[in-house]
Amino acid sequence: MSADQESRRKSRSPVAHGSTRPTSRDVARAAGVSQAAVSLVLGDKWRGRVSETTAERVRAAARDLDYRPNLAARNLRLGRTRTVLLVVPALTTEFFAGVYTGAARVAARHGFGVVLYPSPEGVGPARDPFHSAQAALDGVIASSMAADALTAIRGDRLPLVMLDSDPHGSLGAATVNLDIGDGVRQVAEHLLALGHRRLLHLAADIPSWTFRTRAQALGARLAREPGTTLRTTRAPITIDEARAATETALAGPGPRPTALVCDDDKLAAGAYKAARRLGLRIPDDLSVTGLDDLALATALDPELTTVRLDAELFGERGMQALLAVLEGHAPHQGDIPVELVVRGSTAPPPGP
Repeated sequence: MSADQESRRKSRSPVAHGSTRPTSRDVARAAGVSQAAVSLVLGDKWRGRVSETTAERVRAAARDLDYRPNLAARNLRLGRTRTVLLVVPALTTEFFAGVYTGAARVAARHGFGVVLYPSPEGVGPARDPFHSAQAALDGVIASSMAADALTAIRGDRLPLVMLDSDPHGSLGAATVNLDIGDGVRQVAEHLLALGHRRLLHLAADIPSWTFRTRAQALGARLAREPGTTLRTTRAPITIDEARAATETALAGPGPRPTALVCDDDKLAAGAYKAARRLGLRIPDDLSVTGLDDLALATALDPELTTVRLDAELFGERGMQALLAVLEGHAPHQGDIPVELVVRGSTAPPPGP
């Protein structure tokens, strides 16, 4: 803005310099319209009610006065805070950071803010971060792995969207899922096509729907393939725990598995360490797959074959579903597709 424009803006402004912030009444006076017209234009509800010329005059007056609506007062009148809580497990990977980014992007377009609340213990109850969540929030988006935290924060009494949750037994008004079962089936198809028939499932030791779904999808697909065996070992999602569990399983009695299906890329990293300790080469002696496609997947050597999950799209769809619930609409249906990314950690099994 030039000096002349600034001078004209100040001379037109009915607001004393350096005193109170401009109000909608000031905008109405400057534009020569009613406060109701200002509210319609700045609330983007003017079409068919005021002319385009009037709307532009109101917008110009608001710009000249540097007017900003008092959202706190507006929200108080509406009985809404325009704040959403995103409850996730402890942030041990970048996946849930991506979920937050996607949710916050959609929220910002609709004038909402998103508060991220990682459950301190990763999975399980958490203390209420608010004096009263019901008074402080308009809604909640929660991962199934942090579902127990909802009771503590009374989030299940608010409009609720569940992520990665059983659609038939969900606490929420809506459920948004990645097609995780299809991702595991893609892994199984890939390994079977390479010739693997002895597989080990390194399962996340977490009692949640998403990990039960992975186990069920893997077991069902391999059960249809004659001559295939599947063993399962469990570990918490840490590299050290995964290494220990894998080392024990691979060193056990009987024919050694030729492929290892991991529920998570961090589990796969632990499996890499176990293989090296046992003198096994990946993929020559043991193929390994993950799930998530974290940055870690390409830091491993060889790079990890894994299933890519679009975390930001997941967050976007979760926020869109919550907005639909708040507005009384039916959320979008259908799981989010996932994609197998084949890299250097899988190959045909070694010869007899």
